[in-house]
Amino acid sequence: MDAPTLLVIVDVQQDFVNGSLGTQEAQAMLPRLIVKVKAHQGPIALTLDTHWPDYLQTAEGKQLPVPHCIKGTPGWELASELAALAQIKQAPRFEKLTFGSTELAQYVKSQADSGSISAVELVGLCTDICVISNALLIKAACPELPVSADAACCAGVTPALHEAALQVMQSCQVTIKRH
Repeated sequence: MDAPTLLVIVDVQQDFVNGSLGTQEAQAMLPRLIVKVKAHQGPIALTLDTHWPDYLQTAEGKQLPVPHCIKGTPGWELASELAALAQIKQAPRFEKLTFGSTELAQYVKSQADSGSISAVELVGLCTDICVISNALLIKAACPELPVSADAACCAGVTPALHEAALQVMQSCQVTIKRH
């Protein structure tokens, strides 16, 4: 029997769902993601976009001057439905200060090298920023590991950018699952 697939849930935090950077697409995607997480039989891992009160003075803050995911605030917390599931499944959490997490990529590599996982599937927010960044870091760290993204369980900054990111991931040999 093959090792399970690791489900990586990227940045499904209050500020990206219904907070300072929330979108209707993220709100619409969340119920599908919750169903997926409940049904997933393998391990899961989560990323948390993590900023500090000085966010507006950072390089990212100067490009995107909207404070979000400030550690310790309600907007930094996982969407409530997801938080309970993550606790039940004892999912490791990777706080990341930028779009992608090298720590997550190293974790995936260690899990793949040990035979604990046979594939990775990414879901979450935002497809065109953090999902794609993490998918490409994982693919670079583990070029032989099957990596996929579930289009129905991701949402981008806009629907057009969501689709563009899916196309770019596909050209980088990330399988895009469409239902």
